Amino acid sequence: MSNKKDYYELLGVKKGATDAELKKAYRKMAKKWHPDANPDNADAEAKFKEVNEAYAVLSDAQKRAAYDQMGHAAFEQGGGGGYGGFGGGHGFSEADLNSMFENAFRGGGFGGGFGDIFGMGGSRRNGPRRGADLGTNLHIKFEEAIFGAEKEVRLNVNDICETCDGSGAKPGTSAETCRQCGGSGQEVVTQAMFGIHMQSQQICRGCRGTGKTIKDPCPTCKGQGRVRKNKTFKVDIPAGIDSGQSLRLAGKGEPGERGGGYGDLIITIHVQASQEYQRKGQTLYKTVPVSFTQAALGSDITIKTLYGEEIHHVKAGTQTGTQVTLKGKGVPNIRNSKSVGELIVTLKVTTPTNMSEKQKDLLRQFDEELDPSQRVRDKKGFFSKVKETFK
Repeated sequence: MSNKKDYYELLGVKKGATDAELKKAYRKMAKKWHPDANPDNADAEAKFKEVNEAYAVLSDAQKRAAYDQMGHAAFEQGGGGGYGGFGGGHGFSEADLNSMFENAFRGGGFGGGFGDIFGMGGSRRNGPRRGADLGTNLHIKFEEAIFGAEKEVRLNVNDICETCDGSGAKPGTSAETCRQCGGSGQEVVTQAMFGIHMQSQQICRGCRGTGKTIKDPCPTCKGQGRVRKNKTFKVDIPAGIDSGQSLRLAGKGEPGERGGGYGDLIITIHVQASQEYQRKGQTLYKTVPVSFTQAALGSDITIKTLYGEEIHHVKAGTQTGTQVTLKGKGVPNIRNSKSVGELIVTLKVTTPTNMSEKQKDLLRQFDEELDPSQRVRDKKGFFSKVKETFK
């Protein structure tokens, strides 16, 4: 009795799957287990062979019918199915199997073969490659976030070696075309599969995909073509930026390969909290104390803002918690600095402390002169509360 896995189970489809469903499932599994995507992984290679064997049978109407009727016995020697075993070479020719691969991956947006599926195509692998992006954090003051600022960021990064101009070769020499791959950055590897010799492309082991070999390495970069450098970048902080937002400096990241451009530098901003203001979007909030007398009689007070001082008239009888809105004294829009938010000021009426006896007597007289309707309606009057406060 065969120990092989069920073909439908290998492809992850039901027994009544359509041809389109089979092809879709096969493409997915073949890409997952292909040796180019799993180098030096024997288990993946075995899986890949099983998946191909399953699709080779189920994609053929006659073989699928035989399999549905007799299972794996239909393809075993002497099994009565008339197809023979895969290992015996009676099932599929190399041309048949190659045709199966081609048909399964044609029109799927992957290119012409497995090498292209995994980014292994000669023109892609050996072409220009953009450098990697870099990321860093920048802490700024609250006021710098409101008005903008010019800052500097210092980083230790990879950059092109100036001694060899990035070639990796000792000055006066040059890199040579890799003899193993002919400069393509790839080499063809032949593998035996189902008794058939199949070819696939992989990164050249001689040049590691660069297409070049260096006999005399640069003494500065040791043939790498790049070195670590301390670099300083100027950063323009836009007015209105908030914590967590990022700035992208184009072309300030890692250098590319084979003529590819530099990556970008991505800077994440962290704004120091303010002890005086709270921010929500473009709106600022702050609390301003006013004395009992100012609130009761009315008075002009000076409110300090980030844009200077503002004179505000406190109306007589103002209660604690009253809010004042100052337009244009908040946070600028990061995309339009002329659009500025509001500053909302909460007035907090303060109770006098450290009063002299004369001041206390005046408060007692004031309490006695109050109309009964203005007194606090509880067991203790206004003066009793004030007196308890200063005990």
